[in-house]
Amino acid sequence: MIRAALRILLALFYAYAGYAHIARPEPFLSIMPEALPAPEAIVFWTGIAELLGATALLQQFSKELRKAGAIGLALYAVCVFPANINHFVMDMARADGGFGLAYHVPRMIAQPVLVWLALWVGGVTDWPRRRRT
Repeated sequence: MIRAALRILLALFYAYAGYAHIARPEPFLSIMPEALPAPEAIVFWTGIAELLGATALLQQFSKELRKAGAIGLALYAVCVFPANINHFVMDMARADGGFGLAYHVPRMIAQPVLVWLALWVGGVTDWPRRRRT
């Protein structure tokens, strides 16, 4: 029951994030590493990826599709981590200290938790509650 509730919450989180990437890309464009080509396209397609992953997590008909969505969202969280690091570095270098460590440190810690959570709620892993046989 907890897994199902967290699956719905995570799907809603990613659905909102996907919508935000498409509807208001400016904040996401501002944290993109400069070395990446076509930042507008990257932000748009990351929004699509979040929406597709959220949809896969919410569906009830195919456990395999749900697992594929979970793996996709976990990989997504890994792939966007460089943008989060870039945001951390750029923001902390501002004269006013930007959002500060109270914002960035929890965000950095949350990223691997999101990877695990996607895999757990999608039924890809049972860790840390795996039964020993």
